[in-house]
Amino acid sequence: MTSPSTPESLPGLDVDVPAEQESTDSPESGGTRSVDPAKARVRRPLVEPRPLDRHGPARVVSLCNQKGGVGKTTSTINLGAALAEFGRRVLLVDFDPQGALSVGLGVQPHTLELTSYNLLMERDVGIDEVLLKTGVAGMDLLPSNIDLSAAEVQLVNEVAREQTLARALAPVLGEYDYVLIDCQPSLGLLTINALTASDGVVIPLECEFFSLRGVALLMDTIDKVQQRLNPKLRLEGVLATMYDGRTLHGRDVYNRVLERFGDDMFDTVIGRTVRFPETTVAGEPITSWAPTSNGAIAYRELAMEVLARS
Repeated sequence: MTSPSTPESLPGLDVDVPAEQESTDSPESGGTRSVDPAKARVRRPLVEPRPLDRHGPARVVSLCNQKGGVGKTTSTINLGAALAEFGRRVLLVDFDPQGALSVGLGVQPHTLELTSYNLLMERDVGIDEVLLKTGVAGMDLLPSNIDLSAAEVQLVNEVAREQTLARALAPVLGEYDYVLIDCQPSLGLLTINALTASDGVVIPLECEFFSLRGVALLMDTIDKVQQRLNPKLRLEGVLATMYDGRTLHGRDVYNRVLERFGDDMFDTVIGRTVRFPETTVAGEPITSWAPTSNGAIAYRELAMEVLARS
């Protein structure tokens, strides 16, 4: 894992990016900025994943960014569904009190009697009592609702509070190939729990200037968790989301992130599409709602990248 830097020292992420605008490159500029960097980038070859003859132990990956609305939940659902298409057993963990991951899979969180909160805070509740099957074969869900917000306060007085989620997940790690944790948009105790339980971190990053501002702080948090709580934690990759290569702003942000993270940035880019809001209403992944769409193809490519990096 590349050693993160402090917010003041992250190169390429502290320079103002022009406001979003359509490309207006002049002939005098040589048209260099009109080239879409996401398309021009040399991609590593994708290899079709081999089928498995057994499952487990799971690799635990957190999708984390303290800024909301960057595609964490969408990426958790669709990456999980794509991994399941490739024959992997996947557990999705909704670790956000808003319960967006659960809603995105057709679950109504407010109707649930048992959620991730009960698993964390009640010793007599086992994980098998909380798990739900999803509409995707091979993919299960650990749901959440607003009750989880109380856990952040209650965990403060617990012994080894940062390891609570890791202890809760331990009994089922042998049954899955991947556990994907959808973190809340903050760097509080719940997110620290997710990072402590994880082998890797995927950072979904919207290609927009304000998304860049918190990256250094997030990397600093990951570095501290790695040093103090979880030495095995590493950066799995940075995922560019909501990308629009038609704008100077989107291309400039993409270039700055690529300059900073290099090979740690996934080749796959998730573009803007109306299909993603449709899947939330439908309560299913884009891989089944619109299986031939660009979004579905992109998440299958991301799954291949994730498998190749594991």
